[in-house]
Amino acid sequence: MCAEGAHPHTPPARAYDPGSVAIPRSQVPLPPDATARRTVELVLGGPDEGNPFTDVELTAELSGPDGRRSVIGGFYDGSGVYRIRFLPDVAGEWSFHTNSNASSLSGIEGVVRVSPAGPDDHGIVHVDRTYHFAHADGTRYLPVGTTAYAWTHQTEDLQQQTLATLAASPFNKVRMCVFPKSYVFNTNDPPRFPFEGSLDKGWDFTHFNPAYFQALEGRIADLDAIGVQADLILFHPYDRWGFSTMDPASDDRYVRYLARRLSAYPSVWWSLANEYDLFQSKSVDDWERIARVVGENDPVGHLTSIHNCREFYNHSRPWITHCSIQRVDVYRTAENTDQWRERWGKPVVVDECGYEGDIDQGWGNISGEELTRRAWEGAVRGGYVAHGETYLNDREELWWSKGGELVGDSPARLGFLRQIIAEAPRQCIDPVPGDWDVPWGGDGDDYRLAYFGFGRPRFRNIHAPAGRRYVVDLIDTWAMTVHRLPGEYEGTFRVELPGRPYMAVRLVSREP
Repeated sequence: MCAEGAHPHTPPARAYDPGSVAIPRSQVPLPPDATARRTVELVLGGPDEGNPFTDVELTAELSGPDGRRSVIGGFYDGSGVYRIRFLPDVAGEWSFHTNSNASSLSGIEGVVRVSPAGPDDHGIVHVDRTYHFAHADGTRYLPVGTTAYAWTHQTEDLQQQTLATLAASPFNKVRMCVFPKSYVFNTNDPPRFPFEGSLDKGWDFTHFNPAYFQALEGRIADLDAIGVQADLILFHPYDRWGFSTMDPASDDRYVRYLARRLSAYPSVWWSLANEYDLFQSKSVDDWERIARVVGENDPVGHLTSIHNCREFYNHSRPWITHCSIQRVDVYRTAENTDQWRERWGKPVVVDECGYEGDIDQGWGNISGEELTRRAWEGAVRGGYVAHGETYLNDREELWWSKGGELVGDSPARLGFLRQIIAEAPRQCIDPVPGDWDVPWGGDGDDYRLAYFGFGRPRFRNIHAPAGRRYVVDLIDTWAMTVHRLPGEYEGTFRVELPGRPYMAVRLVSREP
């Protein structure tokens, strides 16, 4: 049911053109090097009269080598060019048949021969073991996320610097806005806009600017090449151009177009909104409708979330694959991770726990030590805490929004945490019974990890599960060192500690 004031999507007319075609059907090129788990694209020539963005509907019936069938939505890319993209998950012959109200685009058939996936093509990320993530081929995915909201809306030189920084960092996910952003330390106009028109003369929300979305796709491909997932924020409230207050029909048209363009990219996540509860023009019914539009136009089923400012969304909604959390308390956030897991039964990603930096805003001036502590707190409680950086400089190029360079202390420590988690038996950590004052995580009785945070004990009496012998590692999470204690331990035993903060103790079972 549409929200108040919404206008339902009106399908294009049944007939659009007289049958003229720029490229004969028999000459539609087939991709010669298609591989499984990689984007496959069909390029068709068609009409450019009128407004093909709203007047032409194009789909393809797709049949895989195992007999599965699906319908893929195509899109107009300007200058008489139409594209249909899909993401084959297995090798073999994939046949297609197009349907369109434009006769020149309808009835086109062909077979794409898809080769086996390459060794680095792991496929999309999905939820695994209820609270964690894995790629389509089963490879574990451990999110170490960061935020650079408006990095694709900066100069080319700054974008290239951002990519180089990410390539040398431990981060494998970046939260980023599709629309440009207007906020403190981010007041510049982007080099291009998503719609035809201008702020002064008004926007035509029925005419997309293909160059805008082509540039976005290029950056998604660049991120994928360095192993970074693009967590795309579809809407945000920090806007002076009117993109956050479009009418429902325009919202739906934009989301449909974006999903059809990008759902065949293996490294895309959908985040419906950043701080959804700050939108005065959208209700929960609107977000539910937008979620349906995403789902209807994403045949692959990418991870999908929505992000809060003050009030949590109902993360039990079936379209939400994981909980994208912003802190709701100035200090305590990561400490709630295990409770949120139990509440919603889904992975918890604390995408914003506060940023390492030195700006005047309270959300952007915690220390690297504190950000690292919050990440470890969330990890031993079975979740994933992301990074952000807001160190002020004369250029006002703060990583959290514009990208550029990282200068903080936490990124290397978050990479070390990722390494520690990767060494767990199943490369993930769940909460395990522990002590009232120290959180414990692990994998049953085989692997256990205690984190002392800002506590500074000189020793700890460990009560290990009975019937097992363990080797014990002393981990300095700030110095990024692991020291194995001599011998093996069982039952209750004492571990000497250095009396400084940010220490962890790891028990690894020696039982077969």
